[in-house]
Amino acid sequence: MQDTVVITPPARLGETRLPDGRALGWAEWGPREGTPVLFSPGAGTSRRLGFGADVLDALGVRLISLDRPGLGASDPDPGRTLASWPADVRALGLDAPRMVGFSQGAPFALACAADGAVSRVAIVSGADEVALPAFADSLPPQLLDLVRTAADDPAGAEEFFARFTPDALWNLIVPNSPEIDRGIYTHPDFSREYRLAMEEAFRQSSAGYARDTLLAMSRWPFDLDEIAVPVDLWYGELDASHSPDRGETLAARIPGARRHLVPGAGGALLWTHGEDVLTELLAGG
Repeated sequence: MQDTVVITPPARLGETRLPDGRALGWAEWGPREGTPVLFSPGAGTSRRLGFGADVLDALGVRLISLDRPGLGASDPDPGRTLASWPADVRALGLDAPRMVGFSQGAPFALACAADGAVSRVAIVSGADEVALPAFADSLPPQLLDLVRTAADDPAGAEEFFARFTPDALWNLIVPNSPEIDRGIYTHPDFSREYRLAMEEAFRQSSAGYARDTLLAMSRWPFDLDEIAVPVDLWYGELDASHSPDRGETLAARIPGARRHLVPGAGGALLWTHGEDVLTELLAGG
C-alpha cells in the first residue's frame, strides 16, 4: 500500500484515428517504451485521471488511459455496445497489452478480455453485472428500479442517465463513499484532477456517460465463463457500492480469476493500492 496518494496530470495526450474515421482519445504516463497497460476509467471520468504515476517508471509501465466513445476526446459511436469496444482497443495496434478496469470501466475491460483484445486484466472496485437475476434481492431499491428500467425501457433509462452533470455525479459519488474514500476524493490535489476529468468527460454532452451507464446496468453481451486470459479482481472490504458481494460471484464466474479483498480499504483502492495492482498485473511475463 502507498503511504500517500499521488495524482498528476498526464505526461502525454493524443488521439488515434480509428478505421471508421472516429477519433479515440488517450492519455499517457510513464516511459514511452514501457510495458503497455491500458486503463478503462470509471463512470463519467476521462482519460486525464490516471493512477500510480509515482511508480510507473520503476515498474517500467506505460499507462494509457482511454476515453470511451462520446466521452472526452473520443468521437461518439452511435448504437455502441460493450461488444463493440474491443475493436477500438485493437485498433491501437499494441502487442498483447494488459488492461485495468476501474468501477464502471470494469465491464468494458472484461469485454476486451472476453474478446482476447488484451492479455491480462485487473478489475479494481469493479461495477458488477447488477442485472444478473441472482442479485435482485440484494440491490438497494433505487438501483433495482434503474436495472429494471434499463431492461424494460432502455431508451428511457438512457434519457434518465443523460440528465446527469459532473456536479450531480460528484454529489452522488463522494457523499455516499466510506470515510476513508472521502478523505481521498476531497483532498485538494485529487479533487482538482477528479473534477477536471469529469468536466472533460462531459464536454461533448452527457450522452457518452448515459450510454456507458446503460450498458453497464444491462446484461453483458459476452460469456464470462469463456474468458481465457488471467483476471484479478480487487475490492476493498469497506466498499459497499460497486458489487453486492465485493466481487465474490464475479470471481466465481470467470475461470481462474483471483479475488483480492483488501482489509480496511474502500472503493478508492486504485489510488491507495495502485502499485500492488500493477505489480500483480505484470506478473507472469
